[in-house]
Amino acid sequence: MSEKGKTISIKHVDVEEPGIKKRNLWFFPLGTVGRDMIYNMFTSFIYLYVLYTKELTAAQVVAITMIMVAARVFDAFNDPIMGNIIERTRTKWGKFKPWLIAGSLSTSVVVFLAFNTNLTGWAFVTFFGIIYFMYSITYTMNDISYWGMIPAISRTSNSRNQFTARTTLFAGIGGTIAGLMIPMFTAGKLQLGGNASTAYGIIALIFAILSPLFATFTVLGVRENRDDMEKPADKVSFKLILDTIFGNDQLRWMALIYLIHQIGNNLVIGGIGANYVYFRYGYEGGLYSLFTTIGMAATAFLMIFYPAVSRKLSRKTFLKVLLYVAIVGCVLMLVSGLVMPPVMAGFWTLTIGYMLLAFGLYGFHLILMISIFNTVEYNELKTGNRREGIITSIRPFLTKLGCALVVVFTTLCYLMFRVTDFTNRIAGLEQAANQNLITTEAKNAEIAGIIQNVGKGQSVGMLLFMVIVPFVLLLASYLLYIRFYKLDEEKYAQILSELENRKKAD
Repeated sequence: MSEKGKTISIKHVDVEEPGIKKRNLWFFPLGTVGRDMIYNMFTSFIYLYVLYTKELTAAQVVAITMIMVAARVFDAFNDPIMGNIIERTRTKWGKFKPWLIAGSLSTSVVVFLAFNTNLTGWAFVTFFGIIYFMYSITYTMNDISYWGMIPAISRTSNSRNQFTARTTLFAGIGGTIAGLMIPMFTAGKLQLGGNASTAYGIIALIFAILSPLFATFTVLGVRENRDDMEKPADKVSFKLILDTIFGNDQLRWMALIYLIHQIGNNLVIGGIGANYVYFRYGYEGGLYSLFTTIGMAATAFLMIFYPAVSRKLSRKTFLKVLLYVAIVGCVLMLVSGLVMPPVMAGFWTLTIGYMLLAFGLYGFHLILMISIFNTVEYNELKTGNRREGIITSIRPFLTKLGCALVVVFTTLCYLMFRVTDFTNRIAGLEQAANQNLITTEAKNAEIAGIIQNVGKGQSVGMLLFMVIVPFVLLLASYLLYIRFYKLDEEKYAQILSELENRKKAD
């Protein structure tokens, strides 16, 4: 898709022209709805799929954890390389869209295969290792090319806030649809096919079809600025990647802050939240669907109104507000599990608490994303090169590195509180139902008996794990941001003004 030193003569596109901007503000965010359905399914539910459809020994649990960590670390370090490759790409379709198409189609195939296998034991572990590394490669093509377009379709602070907020909103819609459908139709009364294995396979097929369809909105509808493609392409090299990262002090600090935050941001939805809800309130997927859907509802409000909020409050002031909201959420979650009995009133207290905690976490997430994107212009000011592909690849790099650490934390929690003792027994029943050895009704009755044997210490331990750890990490990211990130609204406006004056002088 690229040639060494090749340049392309392109027509200048003013992405801030009202007609183009309006079109982009719809067609770009729409492209991520299907992407985030399939992303949420693989990252948030693959571990649950394994736990509730495969009977695993302790050694196999550790092996799967090591595979997930290794693949995500590999994936993370692959992101800047992919960003570098995208920077080097020169085609008449631009540098982003060819990789977006290839990544979307190949990811769909991999995810479908991942959730449609009858392998068990070590044969499954081997298959899991292959498929997980394949996903790491295919989704990287998709993710880096998609988010890398943000700086190419937004050239002012207000536009970037609009695009980032709206795209994050639509990503949340896709993720929420997945978060609603998957537990609802894989556990409990609405389970598709009468067993978890069949249910996961059907949903994976649906998402594998929808993801490329939504990607066509971005591929066919978005117009991006391609002025930098008139310059000779940089060589693909680790040195260029490292020089870009370590030569940009603001990017370095944002990398650390974002990584810390991502661990806390994903810990609840990484599996601990689902198991806690199942163990405390019953193996009913509809409850976990409510937990995640209502929990994420407030974030939709945030994404819609953030551009307006950003005109009234500075980012650092708004972060303080988000921190206070998260504190209230944590208190409510702890009250639900430590003070209240396991009845619906406790469930709703837990859910409302998570909604407030998620509001704080995802508000931080949005601001930290914008802060990373803004280091593109800072890099251009310092070096004369924007390096959009490399810099924007840092965000998914850190997200995946954070997810690798989430897997470690999650497995540690499972082993500490003997979660697999119960999930193995449930998985055995799900397999028996899949083979028509027992009826769905008998399976559900036996699972209810298993859940009743979960000890209070186990559920309390899981609750503390999924509340205290995210908050401590949120607080750490806040303190570091306030202390070390310098590209506030005033400084960023100065950088844009200087760059504009340079262009006029040239």
